[in-house]
Amino acid sequence: MVPLIQSGMRVIVPFGKGKFYTGIVESIHNHPPRGYEVKAIVHIPDSKPVVRHPQLNMWRWMSDYYLCSPGDVMRAALPAGLKIESESNVEVNPDMEADEAAAVLTDKELTIWQTLESKGRLSVAKLEKETGVKGLTARVSRMVEKGAIIVSEKLVERFRAKTETFVRLLVPRGDNEAMRKAFEAVRGARRQEQMLQTLMALSKFTAVTGKPEAVSRSALLEKCGSTTPILQALAKKGLVEVYKKQVSRFGFEGQEQGELPQLTQTQQSALGDIHKSFIDHNVTLLHGVTSSGKTEIYMHLIDYVMQQGRQALLLVPEIALTTQLTKRLQKVFGRRVIIYHSRFSDNERVEIWQRMLRSNEPCVVIGARSSVFLPFARLGLVIVDEEHESSYKQFDPAPRYNGRDCGILLASMHGAKALLGSATPSVETYWKATNGKYGLVTLTERYGNMQLPQVRVVDMNVARNRRLVTGPFANETVDAIRCVVSKDRQAIVFHNRRGYAPVATCRQCGFTPKCEHCDVSLTYHRRLDRLVCHYCTASYALPEVCPVCGTPSLSILGYGTERLEENLEEALPGMRLLRMDLDTTRNKDSYSQIIDSFSERKADVLIGTQMVTKGLDFDAVGIVVVLDADAVISYPDFRSAERAFNMLEQVAGRAGRKDEAGEVIVQTRTPDHPVVQHVLTHNYGAFYALELQQRRQYFYPPFSRLIYVYIKHKDPRVADDLARCYADDLRRQLGNRVTGPQEPVVGRVQNLYIRRIMLKIEPAVSMKQIRGILREVYTGMFRNRDMRAAVVYYDVDPY
Repeated sequence: MVPLIQSGMRVIVPFGKGKFYTGIVESIHNHPPRGYEVKAIVHIPDSKPVVRHPQLNMWRWMSDYYLCSPGDVMRAALPAGLKIESESNVEVNPDMEADEAAAVLTDKELTIWQTLESKGRLSVAKLEKETGVKGLTARVSRMVEKGAIIVSEKLVERFRAKTETFVRLLVPRGDNEAMRKAFEAVRGARRQEQMLQTLMALSKFTAVTGKPEAVSRSALLEKCGSTTPILQALAKKGLVEVYKKQVSRFGFEGQEQGELPQLTQTQQSALGDIHKSFIDHNVTLLHGVTSSGKTEIYMHLIDYVMQQGRQALLLVPEIALTTQLTKRLQKVFGRRVIIYHSRFSDNERVEIWQRMLRSNEPCVVIGARSSVFLPFARLGLVIVDEEHESSYKQFDPAPRYNGRDCGILLASMHGAKALLGSATPSVETYWKATNGKYGLVTLTERYGNMQLPQVRVVDMNVARNRRLVTGPFANETVDAIRCVVSKDRQAIVFHNRRGYAPVATCRQCGFTPKCEHCDVSLTYHRRLDRLVCHYCTASYALPEVCPVCGTPSLSILGYGTERLEENLEEALPGMRLLRMDLDTTRNKDSYSQIIDSFSERKADVLIGTQMVTKGLDFDAVGIVVVLDADAVISYPDFRSAERAFNMLEQVAGRAGRKDEAGEVIVQTRTPDHPVVQHVLTHNYGAFYALELQQRRQYFYPPFSRLIYVYIKHKDPRVADDLARCYADDLRRQLGNRVTGPQEPVVGRVQNLYIRRIMLKIEPAVSMKQIRGILREVYTGMFRNRDMRAAVVYYDVDPY
């Protein structure tokens, strides 16, 4: 293997007794490790590396910074289709006869044995499906001990290249004698003759110049209205060759116009300022109000980079945004636009990975946070759109990374520039920009000199006291929606709760159904007619009577997007409604279907969760309604004000983007709250100044770096004890930088009780030093036997 193996290659390595997994070669050296047995590499599946050197450097950095193992990073980075693993297969032991099996096996074990005898070797998953026996793993183990079956391991590679059947004409072009013989061979066979003529036309066989093209079998059969046996007859006569070849799963069928959008004078000035900023800064913030035309500037920057033969990455916070952005960019850049996100299948993601690995071609990748892991060869620019979005943060599992920060790091490792774009930048980013660490370019005008939407605050306390409320809507809100739609414009209703209703409760005794595995109340979904836990996805039947007091008085309280849709249908009969939330966008194409339908004016009102707040561009939206601003503002977190301002300002920006000014209605019970007042005037500067003052006072980012230490255990008392000991050990080394432990908002998830310790670390302190302290404390905690059953992990920059 010595002359074959290289850094960045995949290797198959043994784990345990007979299990095999994919590993990546990090480096090659001549220093044998000590203290443990070195296992042999079993197989090298590739002739070339699948990971580039800058990627390995980035994996190391992420492992160190986000306090996780390199394996966690590798698992997140590589598409599942590139991770070859062994699969357990089960077969009968040929030494055991049927009568012997009947004597030693239980009834269910005998069913398993008989299934294997008739079907042959099966994977454990297929065996469970064939037999319908639950808890199969334990039964298989007992059957192995009895000598009834044998378990073996088989390496399984998930990726399958897409192939398509093509047809090539074997008659030499320009050889009239060969042509005459070909038609002589099909004389009297009318359908064969017709297929031969169709193939000549499709392959451009009769053209004067150019090489004849192979034609896909499906296109040929469809064009001539024939069947496969007719094609096989031509192949037997030696007139055509039928063969398979690998094809891409992705195709751009539109027209590449190649023309960049015209920039206004303001946009052109901002573009020039960005280029100037890149001279002195590797990272620049583009602070532009909503609908100021930041995307058009992105396109000019991408074109500039590709003209230099380099690649660009455009990060977006939500998969939904890729739909509109992709169409806009494909009109200019055509096939050079590559989309990458987690909704793609394993095979699709591997194909994109391999395309980036094989080719150095100039291109632009549009993707969610996982696209920072792609193997770029000549990266020249990273653009992070809506850089403030919390969606860039990966919460579970490890690595708990921020796509924005990793995008900036990725750019620096390739010697590229990074541009952060937002109408409402995060406090940390704006602080760095105003203090000179990042460049700063501002866009204060909307495209076409459109005015920012007028914001109207509806005091729901007053409206309810005056009985001017219908369900969750104030009457003036319903009237405003009706008025806008009557003028042939559209409306967006934003409410950050999905499902039908967030809580069910007994009117008699106050009982509220909760998840058996998590400390959260259950959300009612009317379409499913089930109570669902939004943390572990467990679902329960809605009780007909209260299980505590036995009375049939269980009521559904509150409103989710599903119930809002029903409520609006009653309040605004005949109005066409669409809903966009996690429940309606589970399929890969659901986002684009909903967005296209609304863009094409097939609906009057779009009801949605935070998905509708993020960068979507609709021409005809005249009004945006924020149903319950208080739910966003009052969340118990130091970032709640920032998130609330960003979300409200962003959703407000969906209104009045073309032709006419828009309106925003914010329903709230606290109209005097500072966040609401700043949204009312679209005053980001005033909000930022107030927020920065509070952050400085309480030593929160950007004046500190936060690290959360989570301890989970199935016993709440043990979780408390472990967390208390852990915090005490940390305080001995870090002093008053340690806060807690405390129980988070949701204190139990999937039967594990959670405790959290917060570290506030000065930005100048080395993360390597902090990692060493955390590792030392973690190792020392194993003096406590309860630690063996505990789960401990870290969340760095938990925002």
